[in-house]
Amino acid sequence: MSRGLLYILLFLLMVIWGFNVSAIKILVTYFPPVFIQGVRVFLAGLVVIVVLILSKRFERISRKNILGIFVAALFGVFGHHLFLALGLTLTTGSNTGLILGLVPLFTSIFAMIFLKEVLTVAKAIGILAALSGVYFIILKGNGSVSGFSLGDLFIFGAVITQAISFILIKKLTTNLDSRQMTGIMLILGSLMMFGFSFWIEPVEISQFQQPVYVWIVLLASAVFATGLGHMLYNYAIQQLGAGSTAIFINLTPFFSLLGSALFLGEKIVLEQLIGFILIVFGVILGTGMLEGSFRSLKRRNFSRSLER
Repeated sequence: MSRGLLYILLFLLMVIWGFNVSAIKILVTYFPPVFIQGVRVFLAGLVVIVVLILSKRFERISRKNILGIFVAALFGVFGHHLFLALGLTLTTGSNTGLILGLVPLFTSIFAMIFLKEVLTVAKAIGILAALSGVYFIILKGNGSVSGFSLGDLFIFGAVITQAISFILIKKLTTNLDSRQMTGIMLILGSLMMFGFSFWIEPVEISQFQQPVYVWIVLLASAVFATGLGHMLYNYAIQQLGAGSTAIFINLTPFFSLLGSALFLGEKIVLEQLIGFILIVFGVILGTGMLEGSFRSLKRRNFSRSLER
């Protein structure tokens, strides 16, 4: 696949991921939230496993790696999607999409804590800017801390658990194929969600009598956004590098805002737009993207000067 085509597919994936927040909001409105998240994630896992088997990329995994995958699934699938489902029942799709934009930043923060990465001045400024952006989002023009909701808190939980799982995945993928690990994580995490759902949510047959478009939303979200989407993203990391691929993530909050306005009829207020700008600026600084770009530019200029 050419680099140009991969860039186009990544852009389209960010559109899908941004709109997927609205899709999940619709699903948790019609179904028991934790149960339907389990169904969606299970379908996504099946898609990944089937693709891997058909492409003959599915291999045996050691018991040690299975334990690591289980822990990663506990945080990155069960924890993340549980908080996401509960949060979307209590807060707006626009708030959810913007707060989820903090995942790369918190991944960078946890990398500093657990992987001993260096905290630079630029990263510190980025962290403060992004948190200021969240402050604007949760206030939403209310002018007081009362603008903060329990739903927003659950979405923060989704951010934290996802970021922790990325640190675990980074350690595990040194000797394990990331796509295979993704498929197994999705299956394991969905089974955890089914168990938790049967414990806290009574599921009735009548709840499955929903409009056809809701089932289409479920399949599209599972297959394209979560299943094939994560496989494409992992492939892009392998081909372009983590830094170049991560830059595209900054587009998802914008498309989640757009999706919330188009599909959910939510009104986007000035405070959310200010928060969006601060979060994107903060993520670019806080994750070291800007510093990495400067270093790459210096290396290219230095190489050119040597060639002369």
